[in-house]
Amino acid sequence: MRVDHQPHPGAEDLVADWARAARLGRPHVTWKVASTLDGRVAAADGTSRWITSPEARRAAHQVRSQVGAVLVGTGTALTDDPSLTARDADGTLLADQPLRVVVGERDLPAGSALALAAGGALSAEGGAVLHLRTHDPARVLDELRERGVHSVLLEGGPTLGGAFWRAGLVDELLVHLAPALLGAGPLAVPDLGITTISDAARLDLVDLTRLGPDLQLRLRPTAGGTAADSTSDPATSTSSTQATSTTPDPTPQED
Repeated sequence: MRVDHQPHPGAEDLVADWARAARLGRPHVTWKVASTLDGRVAAADGTSRWITSPEARRAAHQVRSQVGAVLVGTGTALTDDPSLTARDADGTLLADQPLRVVVGERDLPAGSALALAAGGALSAEGGAVLHLRTHDPARVLDELRERGVHSVLLEGGPTLGGAFWRAGLVDELLVHLAPALLGAGPLAVPDLGITTISDAARLDLVDLTRLGPDLQLRLRPTAGGTAADSTSDPATSTSSTQATSTTPDPTPQED
């Protein structure tokens, strides 16, 4: 008897996260950045909502619903009090919700949106919340892998994203670029230890999509290199494994 194999059109998507995580030996990490054309994530006075358009924010919520976990540092959690749920345009919770993870040592206020479920219990709405009291990106990913998480979205701003980048643990960047200029204010990308143009972190543009007035760029470190290859040796940098700091991250959260 002859058997013909006809793969389902969506089968590859269903196993993509698992396959990537299996190859990496850890969850696949996407660093999400929302900034102006000049790379600012907030104005000089600290205001940051809203840099990107409603269309871009809706797309960001869709991305949240497609990953295993969304990460922020305690600085962002304390400053913005985000819910980190995945929601529709009308505010309705989407069917698939990520694990919501706060990284850092500081306690969250008892009444904050993410404080009720530290340790993995369910909060009032959305997915479970986990507070990992560490500054080590590798340890964060180990903890999440043990919990069956295959994909991670970094939403915690430049401090969190920079720490994962310097540790060589960023596999993809998702950039929402707004057609606006600020000229001053916090930058989307922190100091990566790069001092000369020949050491610039080069990225491959995988996809370019228009979201209303904004652009969405999906990028990956160039073939043959990793995030760690693009910067100084993490072992020589005291900040290379710091996923959070005492300075809050100004970041245009989708809440």
